[in-house]
Amino acid sequence: MAQAPRGDQGIDPVLVVIPTYNERENIGPILERLLKALPDVHALVVDDGSPDGTGDVADELAKADERIQVMHRTEKAGLGAAYVAGFRWGLSREYATIVEMDADGSHAPEDLPRVLAALEDADLSIGSRYVPGGSTVNWPFQRKALSWVANFYARIALGTKINDITAGFRAYRRTVLEKLPLDEIASRGYCFQIDLAFRTALAGFEVVEVPITFTEREVGQSKMSGSVVREAIVLVGLWGLKRRWQQLRGLVKKG
Repeated sequence: MAQAPRGDQGIDPVLVVIPTYNERENIGPILERLLKALPDVHALVVDDGSPDGTGDVADELAKADERIQVMHRTEKAGLGAAYVAGFRWGLSREYATIVEMDADGSHAPEDLPRVLAALEDADLSIGSRYVPGGSTVNWPFQRKALSWVANFYARIALGTKINDITAGFRAYRRTVLEKLPLDEIASRGYCFQIDLAFRTALAGFEVVEVPITFTEREVGQSKMSGSVVREAIVLVGLWGLKRRWQQLRGLVKKG
């Protein structure tokens, strides 16, 4: 495999896509940390019309730093749609690696160099809470339990070996996103992470997990909701059934 992207000082620029909705107080600090940890990366803030003025704050930051770009969307259409829009923006330019990262500080930009370095031997690098060395900080028991159950359910239903398939801190090689059918991605919430990681593995790409420390946000409210959880339960179950049906058909044909 080629060397991991190094940004403007190397040969392969990196784009970090950061979706936002009401993250006015968080977006400045997270961008500052990101560009301090990796001065050569570029950041794309994808704002879904935040009523708290997050997009305006991002615009001011972009005026002061050419490494920051802002995409304004007119409505809150879900995490998946925001990321797909960001991916398409990056793919229309010369970015070799595209990163997903939250705006709320739960993903430490200081961990990103290790996540990127893992692409030396992989196509998708996931910042994982559930491999040796990974952890969560300040998470209430209910959130820990929900996350663990969601990952266990996804592994069983989909037959995948990815420990933290719901993780939202990850880096994709350009070739992965070019091959995946982004137009078919219907999941809107956090289920989007499961969807994309599962499709990546099914397509034959190499997936690795890098231990990170996930820290609960200090400012603002989580976007997790009952509808997000229900979407994940239903879609993951349907994907699992579809995969097993295809496997069964394959066995019948061979027999």
